[in-house]
Amino acid sequence: MSLINKMLQDLDARQTAANEATNLYTKPVARREDGVPLPVLVGAAVGVAVLAAAGAFGWRYWQKAHQPQAVPVPVRVVSLSSAPALAPAPAAAVPAAPAPEPAPIAKEETVAAPPPVTVVEAPKAATAPRRHKERDLHKREALAAKPAAAEAKAKASASGKEETAAQKAETGYRRALASIQEGYVNEAVVQLEQALQANPRHDAARQTLVSLLIENKRSDEAMRQLQLGLTLDPAQPALAMLLARLQIEHGGTGIDTLTRTLPYVGANGEYRAFLAGALQRQQRHREAAEQYQAALRSAPQNGVWWMGLGISLQAEKRDAEALDAFRKAKGSATLAPELLAFVENKIQQLSR
Repeated sequence: MSLINKMLQDLDARQTAANEATNLYTKPVARREDGVPLPVLVGAAVGVAVLAAAGAFGWRYWQKAHQPQAVPVPVRVVSLSSAPALAPAPAAAVPAAPAPEPAPIAKEETVAAPPPVTVVEAPKAATAPRRHKERDLHKREALAAKPAAAEAKAKASASGKEETAAQKAETGYRRALASIQEGYVNEAVVQLEQALQANPRHDAARQTLVSLLIENKRSDEAMRQLQLGLTLDPAQPALAMLLARLQIEHGGTGIDTLTRTLPYVGANGEYRAFLAGALQRQQRHREAAEQYQAALRSAPQNGVWWMGLGISLQAEKRDAEALDAFRKAKGSATLAPELLAFVENKIQQLSR
């Protein structure tokens, strides 16, 4: 304990010298019965505590140095190859280092392994940029797809639901007319056929289609279209007359076609005169005469029809009526020179 007493005496001496140098006013310190001042006792206590701490630290260091080395706790190492890359950058090109062995780990780190949170959370943080990019890409694709879907929906609604069959046919008909003006006849034929598929009762489209087919020497297709139109609606004198003419040109009579539509023609003189001529070619003069007379009631000055009536009346041995018909034909002053010569010849024959 002599060492401690010496330290206390040194501390007391330094404290006294410091008080005298600074001229600080201090109250007289009461002394214990043994004559040692109180500050000296406090300093001594502090010194003892310092020495005790130094001794304890030295003892622990000596024990640790002489104890056998503890086996380090293996730490779970996550390989870089198992974790997803941070970004598409060429970071993956760095050569992978071999997994570290447990031996080089420092001794101070063998007490406890690193928290598992550090190992587990690292891959999640690494995949975050990629997930954000993928989510943003999906959002952009969805936004880009909305206008296209809306446009497709609008087109489907306009063409399939809201547009009627009649509107489709009219649109196809107008496109066909434009194609005809540009000289695309084949395209016009297809467009007119599509228009008729949408609305078979589009008369203008059918008549235009038939005209194109006839002009391009496709008479069979033209007759088929005319028959389809008359089947749907027989009250179409123009189609019936055109079909009958084509039938006559191909060796037919056309009478059946004209007869089916006859109830719908009314006072149509052209139609009745055409039927009369078809009947006359088949030597059905009585019926022909009736149709000529009906036609002349709508056009009394038609010289050709008077001539046709005279021919049928003469064939029926009704010479007086035939002579009167020929004279009216001549008096109409509407006959061509060759027809006029024919009528004058008939007048001379019947006048004898």
